[in-house]
Amino acid sequence: MYDWLNALPKAELHLHLEGSLEPELLFALAERNKIALPWNDVEALRSAYAFNNLQEFLDLYYQGADVLRTEQDFYDLTWAYLQRCKAQNVIHTEPFYDPQTHTDRGIPFEVALNGIATALKDGREQLGVESGLILSFLRHLSEDEAQKTLDQALPYRDAFFAVGLDSSEMGHPPSKFQRVFDRARGEGFLTVAHAGEEGPPEYIWEALDLLKISRIDHGVRASEDPRLMQRIIDEQIPLTVCPLSNTKLCVFDHMGQHNILDMLEQGVKVTVNSDDPAYFGGYVTENFMALHEHLGMTQEQAQRLAQNSLDARLFKA
Repeated sequence: MYDWLNALPKAELHLHLEGSLEPELLFALAERNKIALPWNDVEALRSAYAFNNLQEFLDLYYQGADVLRTEQDFYDLTWAYLQRCKAQNVIHTEPFYDPQTHTDRGIPFEVALNGIATALKDGREQLGVESGLILSFLRHLSEDEAQKTLDQALPYRDAFFAVGLDSSEMGHPPSKFQRVFDRARGEGFLTVAHAGEEGPPEYIWEALDLLKISRIDHGVRASEDPRLMQRIIDEQIPLTVCPLSNTKLCVFDHMGQHNILDMLEQGVKVTVNSDDPAYFGGYVTENFMALHEHLGMTQEQAQRLAQNSLDARLFKA
């Protein structure tokens, strides 16, 4: 089944580039940049990947991202991910990039963006992996900080096609960022947002009505609100679901509880994605396999999920 799933043409619509930083590359970049790490080796780092909630994961995620310092580092990070796409027949990807993760520690905006954009271009030309970049705001920071990030991004507007919202969800509703999203749409960008992962269904309503998003990242808690579910079905609003992430971060206690296939059968345009695969134990094909092994996903269901991901693409080359 793995080989069959791997060969399916797929799109990945929910992937944080910094979350694809595998331990081996993390250690290599730390050595290149002469950065001391709190772990003795790759296995010690992997053993630290035991999270009880989103915040515990984010603390480690930001610590790992500190090894990214130069344009070459960001190129190598992105190129490694694109090679995974090629190996798993992910023919289109729309990754997230969090500028504030890097500018807040003194990395110039253009350093990270140039490395990422060059790798994406090479991926299109050398690997045949189509891509469009989403610039995301960190929701645990202020809207004023997001406005500053948008200011920094506008001179490079051709490098990305949409803005998003990620990081710690609880206590940071989408409404906190309504003005910066209004401004981004006025500049011609599409919008997406994380909502309904740890946050309640109300956050999904806000993302739809206030941020006017085209796609919901996660969204699994929509099932708690029948009226919201009906709207998502009627309007065919895509959900970029990340099964391994959801179980690793205890949104569901185990994969057998996951609601993605129930939502699929109800008519929701759900898609399968890997979120932060270096931390959560697998890329897109591994997420599909988890659904097959724990939820009995059939080949027909897998085909529908894969087609949903291709249909839900926002970036048109």
